[in-house]
Amino acid sequence: MQRVILIMFVAMSLIPAGDSAGKILTSQLGVAPVFVAWSRFAIGALLLVPFAPPQTRALFGNWRIWVRAAILCGSITCIQTALVTEDVANVFAAFFIGPLLSYVLAALFLREAISRQRSALIVAGFLGVLVVVRPGLEPSAGLLWALTAGTLYGVFLTMSRWLSHLAPPLALTFSQLVISGLLLLPLGLVYFPPLTGPVLGLSLASALCSMLGNLLMLYAYRMAPATKVAPLVYLQLLSAVGLGWLVFGAWPDALTWAGMAMILGAGIASARLR
Repeated sequence: MQRVILIMFVAMSLIPAGDSAGKILTSQLGVAPVFVAWSRFAIGALLLVPFAPPQTRALFGNWRIWVRAAILCGSITCIQTALVTEDVANVFAAFFIGPLLSYVLAALFLREAISRQRSALIVAGFLGVLVVVRPGLEPSAGLLWALTAGTLYGVFLTMSRWLSHLAPPLALTFSQLVISGLLLLPLGLVYFPPLTGPVLGLSLASALCSMLGNLLMLYAYRMAPATKVAPLVYLQLLSAVGLGWLVFGAWPDALTWAGMAMILGAGIASARLR
């Protein structure tokens, strides 16, 4: 688990960096969220072409791989839509409904072992999400998009564990990038922006960080059960808060800090349980 925690820490630092680049594209440069999502998949697939393992071809005939990629398409498009109007830290806090859902789905459908302690910590993390989102206080449309993204991502995480035996992580990553790029191609072309230097640079940064982060995450899911790995997704909060402050000058309010502390504390404690 020490190796898994280290891998997930690096992965969960890269993914918010990619989403921060996407936020600049959508909120400051006026690029459509669906183009950011499509370019992330397309560029990521091109970067991995030289390294694609031979067994990748067989994955394209598996319907489960296509369903998993379609779910990821929806999740990434939703989170980019949320980032247009919401701070990075707030979006990721609401997005963390995903690991909670993944924990439940892995126990129900993959028959992975659960414990009372870990279940209690998962509930604590969910309460932290509610503190951040504050559903009784008319949550913004951006946070609702983030919740939708997190729900889809929870299903994606569980499917990643379910399908981890089909091929090495590199092959799974390449297949999901190619399929997702194909599924979003029509919308990506419709919302294709002028290719200025900043758009090209930020699109490349977003794709590279996201691809590397998700590749490392698949390695972690191959090494440990989903019920142990899923809470480590909470580590994204650390880099999300830091990037939100450094890049966008956004600092969470006191109640958001309290909710994030509950989420992060529950995630780390859950990962440390035997």
